Amino acid sequence: MDMLAFEKEAWNSGLFFVAGVDEAGRGPLAGPVVAAAVVFEREPLAGGEAFAGLTDSKALTERKRELFFEQLMACPFAHTAFSVIEPSEIDSINILQATWKAMAESLSGLDRLPDLALVDGSPVRGLPCDSKNIIKGDAKSLSIAAASVIAKVTRDRLMLELDKKHPEYGFAAHKGYGTKMHLKAIREHGPLDCHRKTFRPISELNQGELF
Repeated sequence: MDMLAFEKEAWNSGLFFVAGVDEAGRGPLAGPVVAAAVVFEREPLAGGEAFAGLTDSKALTERKRELFFEQLMACPFAHTAFSVIEPSEIDSINILQATWKAMAESLSGLDRLPDLALVDGSPVRGLPCDSKNIIKGDAKSLSIAAASVIAKVTRDRLMLELDKKHPEYGFAAHKGYGTKMHLKAIREHGPLDCHRKTFRPISELNQGELF
């Protein structure tokens, strides 16, 4: 598969600043949702050999994700930006709106607004530029794959910081997802500010119910 097929289609139509956008952290019970945007410059990227093997962050090992993250952040022809939406805002506007906001902010944080944003998954409203959604785009577009890695690694590092503050919750292991370990910790110690109070079963705790 040509991981630059969608980028080349846009480039050939005269759209040169083409971003890939993806998010990490929609499903967890704790921590932020993070979105990232990446634009590769057309000529230096050439055939994409510089990032051979880069794909959906979920399909990469942690070590590979970290290596690609460092390469992307140091790459002179990769423009990157990310946005972090905290749990309190997720609870206020809901996770879908928070995800869309993070994606919009990451695009606005680039050197300039893209001519086109390639978005992983379903269509996104409220973006500051034209967009094209691609189902499973993080495995089909190099730009989206790069964004998925930056979003995932950025969020994981934030969860590691939370783990240092609250080691009894095990955030380093589960990254905020609703594992048995995490649910047990919530039952024993109660929810923290970093927990999403509108997500079940934490919302049930707030109503005085047990889970």
